Amino acid sequence: MTARPLAARDEGTSYSTVPRLVASPFLGQYLLVQPGHATGVRIPEARYEELRSAVINDQAAPAWLTDAAARAWGSELPQVRTLCDLLLVRERSRYGYAKASWEINLGCDYNCEFCYLGEKRFAGLDWEGKQQLLRVMRDAGVLWLQITGGEALIDREFGAAYEYAHQLGMMVQVSSNGSSLRKRPVRELFARLRPYRLTVSLYGATAGTYDAVTKNRGAFGRFTAGLDAAREDGLPVRLNVIVSDDNAHEVDAMVRLAESYGFPHQVYSSMSPTIDGAANPLAAQAHEHRRPRSVFTGCNAGHTFFHVDPHGIASICKVGRDPSVNLITEGVEALPRLGAIAESLQLRTGGCSGCTKTGTCRTCRPLAKLYQEAGDQRELYCQHGGYGS
Repeated sequence: MTARPLAARDEGTSYSTVPRLVASPFLGQYLLVQPGHATGVRIPEARYEELRSAVINDQAAPAWLTDAAARAWGSELPQVRTLCDLLLVRERSRYGYAKASWEINLGCDYNCEFCYLGEKRFAGLDWEGKQQLLRVMRDAGVLWLQITGGEALIDREFGAAYEYAHQLGMMVQVSSNGSSLRKRPVRELFARLRPYRLTVSLYGATAGTYDAVTKNRGAFGRFTAGLDAAREDGLPVRLNVIVSDDNAHEVDAMVRLAESYGFPHQVYSSMSPTIDGAANPLAAQAHEHRRPRSVFTGCNAGHTFFHVDPHGIASICKVGRDPSVNLITEGVEALPRLGAIAESLQLRTGGCSGCTKTGTCRTCRPLAKLYQEAGDQRELYCQHGGYGS
């Protein structure tokens, strides 16, 4: 079956093939992207309409498309009878969302003390619900999708959901602990459908430390085998070096390990309370490595970006989870409420009453609220070091 734009098909149907190229609206612009590749082409609206018309009418690819693909990706397009054998044109969305993150499942094979998720239960939508949710995100305009967890790769329907997102024309990023990257089904999936980005967390430079932090015997061996496989397969990996009090003595070695693989990396040393405001992760913080949080200057959470939990509950982001909307029972029509929710969550809360710095505060309010619920360790989140100071 040939991939067609939504306007040319019945609502709720899917695509049986993964498009080689995707033309999509994106934040008031129009992009031509190739799933699994970081580069893309910005095209004028007239050329987006030209592609849309050519796909609907089963016409041949315009000559300029071949030139654009050669410049962007250094490759020739395959010879096809009509453009619809090659390209998926995503329809405009009146909702204006461009990116989303999705916790496919909170279950994890690790049990790190500093995990911000708190209790990690294996629960979530069935396959029909996952398909419905992905279509809602497509209809909302989401082009870039991050699939995370828990540990995303151990969800029993991760592979099917990952492929379905590609079929809907999404650029998919996956966040993982890397424990399953060595497995043949995962390697074959990522070889066939390359992720836009693969973000992997690093918890230690030796087996003793790594296994102790994750509370999973043999985890370090599986992790390094996964990195070996990812490097061999040429996957676009980025490593997050996570520093806690249990592995701080190996921070330099962890950085060297990341560099030895040739993957770009970032070091994270600031822990956050759990999503329900529990303080447990803060006790695992390596205080000598803690860095000041960057000044919060605002974001588009709830306006052009949103987060979805394993049950299809959408919030403005991973931190500000309440209030929320239910995308399974309410559908895409519920999403515009997130904008007003985002604005309300950025108002000052009672935990900061009496502060004399209200005019210059640049702290994310949902994050500050979690810290306040976790015991109000204001030095961990307040840019002024304390109220009125």
